[in-house]
Amino acid sequence: MANIKSAKKRILVAQTKALRNKRIKSGVKTAVKKVDAAIAAGDKAAAAAALTAVTSTIDRAASKGIYHKNTASRKVSRLASAVSKMA
Repeated sequence: MANIKSAKKRILVAQTKALRNKRIKSGVKTAVKKVDAAIAAGDKAAAAAALTAVTSTIDRAASKGIYHKNTASRKVSRLASAVSKMA
């Protein structure tokens, strides 16, 4: 454990930010699973609705710096492609 006050604070701040990042990433994963479930069920309307929700969730995470902008774009693109390929 650190002895210097500023080092102790950095440890606490890093833990707080790590928990926040983990919570947001978990939310993104849950939203992606909803899209995947709708695709597997063959429900195009539900998949499209879930896609709009997950797109905003991923974009919000990217704007907060949790995902790199290219990673966020790739995730959204792959999901949108999968939804558009549905019959």
